[in-house]
Amino acid sequence: MKRPTTSPVTIELNAVLVALTANEPQVLTLEDGALLPSGPFESEHPTLQSGLRAWVERQTHHPLGYVEQLYTFADRNRADPATGRRIVSISYLGLTREQLSRGPRDPEWRNWYRYFPWEDWRGGPPALVARHILPELRKWADSRERKQRVEINFGDGKKRWNEELVLQRYELLHEAGLLAEAGGDGPPAAMPTGMPMRYDHRRILATGIARLRAKIKYRPVVFELMAESFTLLRLQRAVEALAGRPLHKQNFRRLIDQQGLVEETGAVSAEAAGRPAKLYRFRREVVAERAAGGSKLPLSRPA
Repeated sequence: MKRPTTSPVTIELNAVLVALTANEPQVLTLEDGALLPSGPFESEHPTLQSGLRAWVERQTHHPLGYVEQLYTFADRNRADPATGRRIVSISYLGLTREQLSRGPRDPEWRNWYRYFPWEDWRGGPPALVARHILPELRKWADSRERKQRVEINFGDGKKRWNEELVLQRYELLHEAGLLAEAGGDGPPAAMPTGMPMRYDHRRILATGIARLRAKIKYRPVVFELMAESFTLLRLQRAVEALAGRPLHKQNFRRLIDQQGLVEETGAVSAEAAGRPAKLYRFRREVVAERAAGGSKLPLSRPA
C-alpha cells in the first residue's frame, strides 16, 4: 500500500510581548516594526516555551516574565517562499515592563494602535470607522452573510462595539481587501488602515490583543504590567489602554475596593500638580484567590 506523501513542516514560535508606557500599550517588534520576535523550534529546546524564551532573549536581549500560549496557526497556505516548507506557527502572549532592548535585529517597542487604529475607543468612536471603513465594507458586503459580519464586528461605528473582536475585525478587513497584507489594490489611498506587518504577524498580534482584552475582565493580569506602586488613576488608565475603552471612574474604584486587590503603601505620588494621590500596591496573596473569581471590570459602553 502506497503511503501518502507528506511535505516537510517547520514549527515557528512567535511572541506577542506587551508592555505599558505612559498609559499606552506597546508591543515589542523587530525590523522597523514589521515583525514579531520569532524563531524555529529546534531539537535542543526542551519545551516549546523554553524555545520561545531562548529566541526572544537572543533576538532582543529582553527577558520574558509572564507567558501563556495563544494559538497555533497551521493554514495550508502558510509556507516559506524560499523553501516551500509548510510553516506551523505557535504563538505566545507575554507581559512585561518595558525596558530598553538591544539585540542583533534592532528590537523596538511600538504602540499597538499604530497597527489597529480602529481599535482605540478611549476618546470616543474613531472617525476612521464611520468615515472610511464602514463605507468600504458596505460596498463589499454583497450578501446577507457579509452584511451580518459587518454589523456584528463594526456596528454603525458609534455603538454596539465589542472590544474583544479584534481578530474577527482584522480578518474581515483582510477578506475585504482593505489591508495592505491582502494584496491586490489594497485599501484606498485616503484610508488609513494601520501599519502592515510581514507574513501574518499582524494577524498574530490581533490574536494577542483579543486574548488580553478578554483576560483582563476575569484575571488580574494587568498587575504584570504595573510598577511596584501606582495611583488608582494610573491603574484605571492602564486597563483603559489595554481595553481601548473608557472605564467608569467611581465604579472602577468601588470594584477595586470590593475585591481587595490593592492596599495603600503609606506613600503619595508627587507626579501631578494639586493634591498628592495615594500610592497603592497589589496584594499578591489576593491575586491568586481572585484568579478564579474574575475582575468584572466596568467598561463604559458608547451611548
